[in-house]
Amino acid sequence: MSIDAEELTRFLNELLEAEPAGARVTLMWAAAEGQSQIGVLLRTIHRDESRWCAMLHRHIELLGGDPSRQAGAFYGKTMAIADTRERLAFLNRGQGWVVRKLRDILPRIDDLPSRTEIFEMFRAHESNINLAVEVLNRP
Repeated sequence: MSIDAEELTRFLNELLEAEPAGARVTLMWAAAEGQSQIGVLLRTIHRDESRWCAMLHRHIELLGGDPSRQAGAFYGKTMAIADTRERLAFLNRGQGWVVRKLRDILPRIDDLPSRTEIFEMFRAHESNINLAVEVLNRP
């Protein structure tokens, strides 16, 4: 069953409420990590998160919706974790949440431009999860 514009707008707004928190986490945390493996990874994720915020905003407007300005609690929850590896694992779970949401909705999106960009978002989140797992598996 295809998704209609109203439902797609609600879905994209749900993601838009989550992505800025991820962008903020990775920006603030990367600054503290410098050029370490984690710092490099966080800057990569930050670039993606920022890109997806802009893409989501644009698609919501194209659908005639109002982009949400609400922010999820992810930033505070993530930054409250003191241990670096535990924080990275938590960030990765957040990335996994986005992947699951996108995987569920992609088959229902008929609009090719939206589907293409949302698929790119899906693949980038999967890639970032794999990069984080590599970092977490290093001693």
